[in-house]
Amino acid sequence: MIRATFADTTPLRTPAYRRLWSAGVVTVIGAQLSVVAVPTQIYAMTGSSAYVGLTGLFGLVPLVVFGLWGGAVADAMDRRVMLLVTGAGVAVTSLSLWVVSASGVGNVWVVLCLFAVQSAMLAMNQPTRSAVIPRLLPADQLPAANALNMTVMQLGAVLGPLLAGVLIPVVGLPTLYLLDAIALLATLWATWRLPPLPVDGAQRPARDRMGVRAVLDGFRYVGMHKVLLVSFLADIIAMGFGMPRIVFPEMSQKVFGDPPGGGFALGLLFAAIPIGMVAAGVLSGWLQRVERQGVAVVAAICVWGLGVAVFGLTGSLLLAVLALALAGAGDLVSSVYRNSMLQTVATDEMRGRMQGVFGVVVAGGPRLADLWHGPSAAAIGPGLTATIGGVAVIVVMALVVWRFPEFWRYRAPRAPSA
Repeated sequence: MIRATFADTTPLRTPAYRRLWSAGVVTVIGAQLSVVAVPTQIYAMTGSSAYVGLTGLFGLVPLVVFGLWGGAVADAMDRRVMLLVTGAGVAVTSLSLWVVSASGVGNVWVVLCLFAVQSAMLAMNQPTRSAVIPRLLPADQLPAANALNMTVMQLGAVLGPLLAGVLIPVVGLPTLYLLDAIALLATLWATWRLPPLPVDGAQRPARDRMGVRAVLDGFRYVGMHKVLLVSFLADIIAMGFGMPRIVFPEMSQKVFGDPPGGGFALGLLFAAIPIGMVAAGVLSGWLQRVERQGVAVVAAICVWGLGVAVFGLTGSLLLAVLALALAGAGDLVSSVYRNSMLQTVATDEMRGRMQGVFGVVVAGGPRLADLWHGPSAAAIGPGLTATIGGVAVIVVMALVVWRFPEFWRYRAPRAPSA
């Protein structure tokens, strides 16, 4: 009974998956250093959450364009090569951010442009990586693998911000970018060890599968599967209305007493959501026993909205961290089920494009939140902004489920009898 409560580690018995998963621990920690560094650096340069909010625009456009196109490319070429090229691109942009930050020759617009290039590289890398997993593991291990992936990503996301909060006063903010670039070497090594991964079942020449038509085919595919469509809408609602990260630098200083430039409270705020996700991931053994996955997604997203709303209302750092951790637990449950839905129905030929749409939704939703959280925080305050977003998540999600009741009724396919 106790064993069934904890995460299922069966996928780790596959060597290729185990290497990618293990390398991901190091890489995610490094990536989270940059996640903290970019908004903190921009806030230090400008003293304005509105400027920090511009990371939403500079991150969202590349994520949408290159995420969708990258999914089509991932359906047309060897996915191992795609991962190597884009992973190297992410490392180069991190090194560039380090050079600019350490030398002091750039300004806020240089940082934002480099951030946009890095977002483009990540947008092409992430759908490819997700499309690779079903090629490495049998279908019945995908929910467990998704839970493991989310757990390791969020474990790194816990350690990364906490480490950033400690390191900024000691080694300086520019060093965070350098550490991110070094950490990426682990994933590049694990990717190099993968076998060739050409696409199965492709009918058209590779050149035809990289164009606009291929991207549009992906949208048509989503439109034919209402459960997948609503799963994407659910994440846009949760992240687009509710992700409060843009207000963290301002709240850490004005509400929780951090010094200018960031400190321990800033690290805790960035780490709180991942802390909740890690806790939920460690205790994720029960997820495979839930058949009403549509209901589970709706409930999990409402938990996310509730946690964010409470965070915006409190002046206690401890309560703020607990509320964000509760939100993070809801986000992990939602993410595991939504990704499993996608991987269950998509063929290998379509999987890259589906993961491209999924990646745009997952990464783009928080950018939408960045766009309105920044100006709203400047106008009415960061706490009230977060609370309004959390309440909106619950209300809009209820309206979408009312409009698409088939999502509420969705059940996971039963495993074949032995």
